[in-house]
Amino acid sequence: MTVTSTKPSRAAEWWRAQRRRVAWGVGIALVALVIAVVVARALRGIPAVEAFVAEYPGIVPPPEEAPVGIPAWLGWQHFLNAFFLALLVKTGFELRGKRRPPGFWTRDNTRWPRTKRAPRRLGIWLWFHLWLDAFWVITGVSYVVLLFATGQWVRIVPTDWAVVPNAISAALQYASLDWPTEDSWIVYNSLQQLAYFAVVFVAAPLALLTGLRLSSAWPVEGALASPATEKWARAIHYPVMLFFLAFTFVHVVLVFTTGALRKLNQMYTARDTDDWLGFAVFALSVVVMVAAWVLAKPPLLKRIAAKSGRVQG
Repeated sequence: MTVTSTKPSRAAEWWRAQRRRVAWGVGIALVALVIAVVVARALRGIPAVEAFVAEYPGIVPPPEEAPVGIPAWLGWQHFLNAFFLALLVKTGFELRGKRRPPGFWTRDNTRWPRTKRAPRRLGIWLWFHLWLDAFWVITGVSYVVLLFATGQWVRIVPTDWAVVPNAISAALQYASLDWPTEDSWIVYNSLQQLAYFAVVFVAAPLALLTGLRLSSAWPVEGALASPATEKWARAIHYPVMLFFLAFTFVHVVLVFTTGALRKLNQMYTARDTDDWLGFAVFALSVVVMVAAWVLAKPPLLKRIAAKSGRVQG
């Protein structure tokens, strides 16, 4: 007789444990959003504030040497970053649950790279998380190299202090639901520019450094291996992940509420047009990400891990 397991999935267990917190969080966020809109619209009614917005419309004109348009390599960068981020979030939640891993992997030290110290045994989720980190870092490094090699860096690196008041103005316009006029094919508004700069040059390095500190690649001896550094890494790593999720959510919402077809063409096909090709490419990328999320389960991960080491459990 076949016995069907009634054990709930990890997603169901997480929802049962966190649904009250999630409900409160969503409620508080909605209330805060309503308050922000009301306050912003009230401020927009003040003549001095309107004069400020008129003086600083939210966009700093780009330098004369700034390239026009979004290059094709940004399309696959968009996909790869979203792909790896989604799986990093999945494995991150698995690791944060602190449950016994469904399997363990030990590197085969008879192959390159060989080390004097015996390889550490890693849970299968940590093994997958570290590989995803490695691919995400390679993607990020290639992005930064291409960014500076093609001159695209001027689009996200502020070169004028006027970006600060313009970013405040753009935030006020967004909050008042009277969104700033911008053409991202030519230039990002100042708030977008600061957000992209923070993601690429602040949040990403923090995620990398804290992730390294929490990984098995970090030295087990010496001053850098102190409990204090691990404590700080744990305190920073999770909030950085939440920042990436918040940025991604806002980014997607703005894309779909400010001319989705044109924005998706710019992002995925490097064309400034409003046909459906960009949406089709985006939809296909979502299908690939969902498939990877569903397929990334212990049985498959163990088979892949076994090609480079010994798998137990």
